[in-house]
Amino acid sequence: MPEIKYKRVLLKLSGEAIGGQEKRGVDAKTLGKICDEIKKMVDFGVEVAIVVGGGNFWRGRYGHQMERTTSDYMGMLATVMNGLALQDSLEARGLSTRLQTAIEMRQIAEPYIKRKAIKHLEKGRVVIFACGTGNPFFTTDTAAALRSAEIEAEVILLAKTIDGVYSADPKEDATAIKYDEITYLDILNQDLKVMDATATSLCKDNQIPLIVFGIDKPENMIKIIQGEKIGTYIK
Repeated sequence: MPEIKYKRVLLKLSGEAIGGQEKRGVDAKTLGKICDEIKKMVDFGVEVAIVVGGGNFWRGRYGHQMERTTSDYMGMLATVMNGLALQDSLEARGLSTRLQTAIEMRQIAEPYIKRKAIKHLEKGRVVIFACGTGNPFFTTDTAAALRSAEIEAEVILLAKTIDGVYSADPKEDATAIKYDEITYLDILNQDLKVMDATATSLCKDNQIPLIVFGIDKPENMIKIIQGEKIGTYIK
């Protein structure tokens, strides 16, 4: 068994990451590739928790004419659909999985309880956190920072559609510089759109390292836990 650098990780997946090229709905092939790599991590002895977004079904900007709270709750329900899809795909690969939600819906998921989540992880189960923080006006980025602090994750793996943190959007600015390493303070000062400011501050205050990598190559997750330098390391 290969040596691993991190024993307990929190993987932050956007909804678009499992939506395939269309970034809508759930693309079974894309989801399967991601789950194959998650299984490898678990087989290597890594404890894996996942926070999943819901942008492939609903984003706040879709509800710009709605009351913000209503739109945010709809987004939380979208994360549950993605959580169920993840759970089904992981269990098809033989992994024991638990879906926990910040808003109770007992028929399909466990309510989020910190001690229960940690016990699941210690038993080798993958724990998926849905519904964000359970509160409107907070993103799933903030939920990832919060849950990682609560379960004492050693690192957050932030899966993006680009391969790291750049000085500007590389799709719009050809001169954008990619950072191999950067601090949370630099991200806040330069207003780099890695995570929202609340999530960034929470990671900074709790000294949680974060690695931004491209989800187009899911095998990057394995390279990261083995200590290979992939994407951008934020400290």
